[in-house]
Amino acid sequence: MKVVITGGSGFVGSFLARHFLARGDRVTGVGRSLEHRLNGQEGFTWISADTTRGGAWQESVARADLVVNLAGKNILSPWTQAVKAEIYNSRILTTENVVAALVSGKGTRLFSASALGVYGDRGEEILTENSPSGDDFLAGVCVDWEARASAAVEKGSRVVIMRFGVVLGRQGGALGKMVPMFKAYMGGPLGDGNHWLPWIHIADLAGAVDFFLEEEGIHGPVNFCSPGSIRQGEFASALGRVLHRPAVMPAPAWVVRMMMGEMGRALMASTKGIPEGLETAGFEFRFPTIQGALGDLFA
Repeated sequence: MKVVITGGSGFVGSFLARHFLARGDRVTGVGRSLEHRLNGQEGFTWISADTTRGGAWQESVARADLVVNLAGKNILSPWTQAVKAEIYNSRILTTENVVAALVSGKGTRLFSASALGVYGDRGEEILTENSPSGDDFLAGVCVDWEARASAAVEKGSRVVIMRFGVVLGRQGGALGKMVPMFKAYMGGPLGDGNHWLPWIHIADLAGAVDFFLEEEGIHGPVNFCSPGSIRQGEFASALGRVLHRPAVMPAPAWVVRMMMGEMGRALMASTKGIPEGLETAGFEFRFPTIQGALGDLFA
């Protein structure tokens, strides 16, 4: 199978590239980085390109059997107007260019990223794929991002919208930013820690992608999160235990808001997402609990 991954040098993109190569697939990664750590590995091709602009990189999309669309600027920086525009455009324009490059009638599968942030800050509400979207900045980005990907249906593509929770893995992502703080005895909850934090082990993320390749009837939005719902304070405590560090240095909510502004409020949003779509389809999680997931990652 020919696979194209936009945002292919990121944390999730690099993991999935290795995953597909191990399956025997041929993988083309596309992104802004000049080089990729997998360069030279048999079956892997790297294209350095700005995917918000059309170009020769789109030829790889036209040849693909599967496109995994992950491109997007990292949201973890202060949200100036310029940064917000880049967060939006990196996702929307890339997805428009991906869809434009798909060959009508070829049946290319498009698995396109989104986030559980599409639901916004919803307190204790249980959120399934059928729940309405929120009304904050990130929710608006996700709504438009998903709409651009869904346009590929008109070209005969099967579209799966992957609404990611916090992805946990060894090679970066959220843990890459949190672990150094905990190891320096500065770890703890954000605010009062009572907000819900949806998460998924990266091995389950890859497993779900494989599952959807086999289950052709699945399409549309799917919550990529573990069934083991957890509050952010509980997550911090669990991480502290596996690292043998205390988790008693909270970041007060007013400090987070003062230092990070709108982005800080998004970090403390409560999103109790559940993987109704995955479980209904029969997907079995390898790591349904946070204890099992962190135990695996830090064994």
